[in-house]
Amino acid sequence: MGNMTLVYYKMFILDELAEKKTAIHRINPVIKLAVTLAYLLLVVSYGKYDISGLIPLFLYPVIILTVGDISLGPLLVGLAIAAPLVIGVGVFNPFLDRTIVFTVQGMDITAGMLSFISLLIKCVLTVTAALLLLATTGMNRIAAALRRLHVPQIFIMQLLLTYRYISVLMGEASRMYNAYTLRAPNQKGISRNVWGSLIGLLLLRTYDRAIRLYQAMKLRGFGNQYYGVSIDKLNKIDIIYLFAWTAFFLTAKFINISTLLGLLVTGVIK
Repeated sequence: MGNMTLVYYKMFILDELAEKKTAIHRINPVIKLAVTLAYLLLVVSYGKYDISGLIPLFLYPVIILTVGDISLGPLLVGLAIAAPLVIGVGVFNPFLDRTIVFTVQGMDITAGMLSFISLLIKCVLTVTAALLLLATTGMNRIAAALRRLHVPQIFIMQLLLTYRYISVLMGEASRMYNAYTLRAPNQKGISRNVWGSLIGLLLLRTYDRAIRLYQAMKLRGFGNQYYGVSIDKLNKIDIIYLFAWTAFFLTAKFINISTLLGLLVTGVIK
């Protein structure tokens, strides 16, 4: 729990980034959602040893990041949150699968090493793509796009309320951390002896806060119905965006671009 306030700010600055007016932000939310889902399916479709096939897929987040004028800070925070889980899942792969695939300058590269690296790359690509969708579209427009795709209304409401509850959770955690550091200014971090009580208190505080928020929503006429923002009709730019990325995804899937470029650079293919 380093600087919790900074983490909280960087996590939810994505909502502010979604209000920009770049070319990516102006793309229809339904198209951006469809492209992102296609990208996620493409990433997870690669085999656990196919690292070279995954490398060209970095082009998608790089272009969205550049054209959308998105800062790296919030993305790195999101990756830092997801990375421990992925590392915990795949860290034992090098010890479980010791089949030697090839040797580099006397160092044996095992299949377990390749699968672990592939898992990390997939984590970076999928988490980054999801965060970029949020940073260039916003949760409200994503919900409207899901509704346009005839996703059940109750699912959309659960998604929105869960997203807002996370912000409540992070806000309460930030306030508790600041209160703790003010009462123990000379202590580095939070003592392990109070972790359990703090987590329990955090859940109770966020639950109580969420109840008050829900009651305020009911007083303002909330009736468990989703009323989304309006979405513009598709235009030529949206269609071009969809077909351009679809063409790239299909090319990357059926042609190993990394291997092809390597053959061209080494002169094997002229």
